[in-house]
Amino acid sequence: MTFRFAQQESSNAREMGQRVAPRRLARAWAAGLMFAGTLAAAEELAGSYRNTAPGVAYVGSKACAACHSQIYARYRSSAMGRSMAEAGVDSLPSAAVESATVHDTRLNRHFRVFRQGAEIYQSQYETDAAGETVFTTTHRLEYAVGSGVNGFSYIVRRGDHLFQAPLSFYARTRKWDLSPGYEFGGYGFNRPIAAACIACHSGQPRPVSEREGLFRNPPFRELAIGCENCHGPGQLHVAERGGGVQISGGVDRSIVNPRRLPARLADQICMNCHQGGDARVLQPGKDYFDFRPGTWLNETLAIFKIGGPREAETDLLEHHSSMQSSRCYAASDGKLSCLTCHNPHSMPSLEQAAAVYRGKCLTCHSGASCKLSMKERNQHRPPNDCAGCHMAKRDVTVISHSALTNHRITARPGQPAPEARWEGRDLVHVNPPGGPGREALPPLTLFQAYGELIEKQPAFEERYVALLEQLLKDKPKSALVMAAYGRKLLRDPAPQLDPRAIQYLFQAVELGSTVASTFQDLAEALARAGRMDEAVGILERGIALAPYASTLYKSLAVRYIALKRYPKAYETMKRYMELFPDDAFMRGMLRRAEELNRSAPPAPAP
Repeated sequence: MTFRFAQQESSNAREMGQRVAPRRLARAWAAGLMFAGTLAAAEELAGSYRNTAPGVAYVGSKACAACHSQIYARYRSSAMGRSMAEAGVDSLPSAAVESATVHDTRLNRHFRVFRQGAEIYQSQYETDAAGETVFTTTHRLEYAVGSGVNGFSYIVRRGDHLFQAPLSFYARTRKWDLSPGYEFGGYGFNRPIAAACIACHSGQPRPVSEREGLFRNPPFRELAIGCENCHGPGQLHVAERGGGVQISGGVDRSIVNPRRLPARLADQICMNCHQGGDARVLQPGKDYFDFRPGTWLNETLAIFKIGGPREAETDLLEHHSSMQSSRCYAASDGKLSCLTCHNPHSMPSLEQAAAVYRGKCLTCHSGASCKLSMKERNQHRPPNDCAGCHMAKRDVTVISHSALTNHRITARPGQPAPEARWEGRDLVHVNPPGGPGREALPPLTLFQAYGELIEKQPAFEERYVALLEQLLKDKPKSALVMAAYGRKLLRDPAPQLDPRAIQYLFQAVELGSTVASTFQDLAEALARAGRMDEAVGILERGIALAPYASTLYKSLAVRYIALKRYPKAYETMKRYMELFPDDAFMRGMLRRAEELNRSAPPAPAP
C-alpha cells in the first residue's frame, strides 16, 4: 500500500461517500503534490529526505509511538501492523491453535498440530501398512506469519536457521491444511525462510547475507511490519525532534513523508512487497534491505514479467501492474495511486469496507456512472458495493483456501485484460524509474532474470548464454558468473570433462560463493576427474556453510563409498537421517548399510 492522500477536505468527503467534483479534486491533487510533474522534480524531492542516505539507523516503531500514539494504535490493529507475531496461544485466535491432523495421501505422510501449555507444536510422521510408525519429527512453532485475513503460516527454528512449517491455518475454512507450495513437494520442516520473503512479512528481520535460511540471534529486531518499512529509518527524525531542532522550510526532511511524494515515487514503497512479477532480481551489489522509501525501487530490485499474451491473470502480488492495466489508471493522468484508495495507517472493517471504498470511487465518478439501477445494486451483498463488482475478489490458485482483490478495475465482470503493453516484448521490466536512458539494465541483472525464467520460457536460454559469455569477459571476479560458467561446462554433453569447469567452479568458491549447488557442482567435477579426496573436502566445506543442504550430504556419502571409507559413509547417512528423517530412499540405504555392518566378518586382530 502506498501513502498518498488528497487534501483533508477531499478525504473527509470521500469517507462520507460524497462526490468531489473532478475540477475540485484536480485542485486538491495540485495543492498536495507540488513536485508531481517531472522525474527530475521527483528525484530532487527524494534526495531532500536525509534519511534515504545509507547508514541512517532504524530505531523501531516503539520510538515512533512516543509522539504518534494515536496513529500507532490504529496502525497496530491493521493487517500490516499484525503481519507477524510470536507463535503462542495467547497471541493467536483459539481456532488457530486447536489440535488437528492432516494426511497427505500423495506422500502417505501425516502432519499434526497440537499445543502443550502456551506453546504450539507441529509434527510429521509416517506409518506403514501395519500401522507402525516409520518415522516422526516434531518442532515447536516460533513465529506466526500473517494477519489472519487469509490465515497464518508458521516458522520453526533449527539452531540459527529458520524454516517454514508444513501446516498453515486458513481463515476462510477455519481449518489447518498444507502450507502454500507444499502440495508440489514433500518439504517437511526443510523449506528455508528466504530473505526475499521475510523482508516483506516482517519489520526488521536479521538474515545473514548470502546464507540461505541462516539468521542472526535474535532473528528479528521487530516482528510485524513497522513504521520505518514505509517511512524509512527514523534515527535522524527521533534525534532532531527529541532534541528540539527547528524544522527549516516548513517541511521535516529528517524522515520520508510518503504523502508528500509524487504518486509514482510513493508507489515504489508499495511495489516493493505488492508487486511480484515472474522474476525479482537484486541489482549488483545490493541486498533486499538496501531499499529506502523515497527512492526508486529499481535502484535495489528489478522486477520482470514474461511478455506476450498471458494465459490467465493472477491476483497474487500483482497489485500495481493490475492497477496499471485499468482504464481508471490511464485516465487519471498519473494521479491514481495505491494511496488513492488505501490509508496505510488503518483499514476499514468488513462492515465499513463497501461504503469506504465506494467513497473512493465517487471522487471521480458519480452515482449516475453506474448503469445498474439502485434496486439491482442493493441486491448484491454487501449492497451497492462498487469494488465488489469492479474489483471482485478471486480465488488464488497458488495458495489454497485464499482469495485476493483483483486490482485491475474493470467495467464489467469477466472483461478481458488489455494485452497491448505486453505484445511484442519478450521480457518486460515492470518497475523502470522512467526518463531517457533509464530503461537500461546492468547485464548481470538481465543475466539473472533470464536464468530464473528459462524453465518457464526455454527461448531465453540463447540470450542467457550470450550474456554469460559477455559477463565472463567483463566481470571476471563475479562468483555468480564463475559458478554459472563452470556449471555450463560441467553439463556439456562432450565425452570428456572440460578441465576449465573445475577452474571456474574453484574460482566461484574462492570468491565467496555460499550456494550449495556450487559446491555440489565442483565436487562432481572433481570426482569425474578422479580427484575424489578433493571432492570430499569441498563437500565438507559446503556443509559447513549450508548445514541443511540435503544434496551435499547425499553426495558426500557417495564419495565416501567410492573411496571405500564405509564408516564415514555410514556416519554421513546417519547424520542425514537425523536432519531429514522423511527421506524414504535414504532410510532404505541406511537400513541396508546397517544390515551389511551386522553381517560383515569381524575385523582381524592387530
